[in-house]
Amino acid sequence: MTARRRIEAMARLKARWLAAGLGVMTAGCSFIPPHVRPDAPVPAVYPGGSAAASGAQAAADIEWQRYFGDPRLQRLIDTALQHNRDLRIAVLNIEQARAQYQVRRADELPTVNAGATASRQPRVGDTGSSGSISSTYTAGLSVTSYEFDFFGRVRSLSQAQLAQYLGTEEARKTVQISLIASVANGWLGLLADDELLAVTRQTLTTREASMKLLQLRFDNGASSEIDLRQAETLLEGARVSLAQLTRQRAQDENALALLLGQPVPADALSLAAEASTGPEVLPELPAGLPSELLTRRPDIRQAEQQLIAANANIGAARAAFFPRITLSTNIGSASTELSGLFKGGSFAWSFAPQLLLPIFDGGRNQSNLEVAQVNRDIAIAQYERAVQSAFREVADALAGRATLGEQMRAQQAQARAEEVRTQLADLRFRNGAASYLDVLDAQRSVFTAQLAVVQVQTAERQNRVRLYQVLGGGWKDAEAQ
Repeated sequence: MTARRRIEAMARLKARWLAAGLGVMTAGCSFIPPHVRPDAPVPAVYPGGSAAASGAQAAADIEWQRYFGDPRLQRLIDTALQHNRDLRIAVLNIEQARAQYQVRRADELPTVNAGATASRQPRVGDTGSSGSISSTYTAGLSVTSYEFDFFGRVRSLSQAQLAQYLGTEEARKTVQISLIASVANGWLGLLADDELLAVTRQTLTTREASMKLLQLRFDNGASSEIDLRQAETLLEGARVSLAQLTRQRAQDENALALLLGQPVPADALSLAAEASTGPEVLPELPAGLPSELLTRRPDIRQAEQQLIAANANIGAARAAFFPRITLSTNIGSASTELSGLFKGGSFAWSFAPQLLLPIFDGGRNQSNLEVAQVNRDIAIAQYERAVQSAFREVADALAGRATLGEQMRAQQAQARAEEVRTQLADLRFRNGAASYLDVLDAQRSVFTAQLAVVQVQTAERQNRVRLYQVLGGGWKDAEAQ
């Protein structure tokens, strides 16, 4: 196709756009594509999930103060909500987006300025002598390049910015949900650290006593050196575990302090003494259906707002093909002498409308439209990915709920069996029916089983927190309600 034919084709395209635009201009034109929420690319039910009980309250409707009933944990979460820097940044991002939306919203209204001007120049045809200077002084109100938004370009940009603003509010909710869950998990981790340290210290005390007994038996020739060295190995292993767990607890406390935005309060450090049995059991939550995530999860709603903004940008790109009508006007006083600027008869005004119709722009407007359409397709893919990620997170949490309870029951039974085995092994050794290696092996096994019980209990509790988080719970405050 020759350059002339391309220009003619573009001119015909612009003529068709103009004819269509003039036909709907009086009805308030908008070229924004209608927003249709994409179908959720996930199954209709969760794997192995059961229907929610009738009348059961969804996790997103349960305020975090009601779900986390322990007063100490509530104080920690409240401290984090007040001082956490990530949440503070999210709130400031909302303020920034709100201000940007107000800037875009202001573009729909004329900007009126008050001003004064003065100009001096030689008269045309004069040689520039002292008597041939032309002076003009003006003062008044002016409106410069106000666009009559017949085709909705400015409104489309304003709506795109509004969607961005609403998206930042959903992002703040997502940050708050994640923060609350992280604080709860950090607190549960500290509880587990204290329980693990208590088990390890008790084991260390037992092994020190066993080491003294074996050392005495070895000195008197009643035990072999292999028994003594085996007991020494277990004793040093307990000391290694104690050092590791002490370090881990300090690191967990530092991580919790970062979430809180300040040092962990002293009353939260004595968790083992105050709550040796751990926190109250977190309530069970109904999973509901995957479709509920579309309206419950703030991150999915944020992705939808991004899609709405992309649609609005398409409307602005389409409107750029049509005429742009602007107006510049001035009203006030004008005079050739500064002293006569506000005297009678100096009233002056100007009215300068302008209509610009793009004829040839090298394909800029068409490329901008294609960019906007591609961005819309990207936003759709991001929305679908957000839905799929949310589905996977809920499915994983439900899988944990279905198996961690049974695992904990079995782990507790194993620990009880190992405790009985240790007692029997010690009894057999004292009666000369077994060597002390059997006792040492039983002590090692029971220590491992006791640590595993604490770890599985913590995993089960943290999985309940995770399910509450991924179902969209935690962004509502009781005070706000």
